[in-house]
Amino acid sequence: MTTASQAVGEAGLRIGELTLASRLIVGTGKYASLELMRSAIEASGAEMVTVAVRRLGLDQPQQESLLDYLDRSRITLLPNTAGCYTAEDAVRTARLGREAGFSNLVKLEVIGDQKTLLPDTEALLAATRVLVKEGFIVMPYTNDDPIVAKKLEDAGAVCVMPLAAPIGSGQGILNPLPIRFILEAVSVPVIVDAGVGTASDAAVAMELGSDGVLMNTAIALARDPVKMAGAMRLAVEAGRLAYEAGRIPKKPYAAASSPSEGLVARPIRA
Repeated sequence: MTTASQAVGEAGLRIGELTLASRLIVGTGKYASLELMRSAIEASGAEMVTVAVRRLGLDQPQQESLLDYLDRSRITLLPNTAGCYTAEDAVRTARLGREAGFSNLVKLEVIGDQKTLLPDTEALLAATRVLVKEGFIVMPYTNDDPIVAKKLEDAGAVCVMPLAAPIGSGQGILNPLPIRFILEAVSVPVIVDAGVGTASDAAVAMELGSDGVLMNTAIALARDPVKMAGAMRLAVEAGRLAYEAGRIPKKPYAAASSPSEGLVARPIRA
């Protein structure tokens, strides 16, 4: 008998030449302790985790790092350019990560505004073009605009990562329509990034047809991060299975669950 986890794992999430059984990607920031981070990541089942290059202290390799708490034989590290506000800074940070021994993978972030943390899409496109030419496998965090998503694909991005709501806001999928438009516009994987607050949000993202979900705050700042990580794992799997199964159409009126054919009419007593 095939379990839900096996059914989801057989399809897998493909990023460039990399295939992941889990469609959930998680972050490593905001945890109360590194031990708690490790336990939550294990509970999530994630096989890819993001790490902020600028916060790793690469110039102090003798000090304890979050990298010491990650099973790198099982987990693929995804360096990100968090905290970068220009294309030049993002490119420099990506190069720094590669020089420090990370792979060519990079989650590209170029933020345009400190209050909303929304991406600067013009700078994001420019940085994507530069890094792709340098051999990076670019996974860009972007807004929920299908036009920008298509341009990123054309620039060589291996996926697009549109926000569902502002980073860390926990507001869930505020507007599913643009996500649907992006899914129609591009042929690369679409990974919903930012805004997920709880398991039902993750399930909705997957039911829309998204290829994966990336989250950090929803797990790290939950009352019980380990339990929430487990819930997110199940939600992503359930949402993907529901999408593949195909939901019934919505109708304005009721439809009987039991067929009416073959029913024997019984006389009504006075």
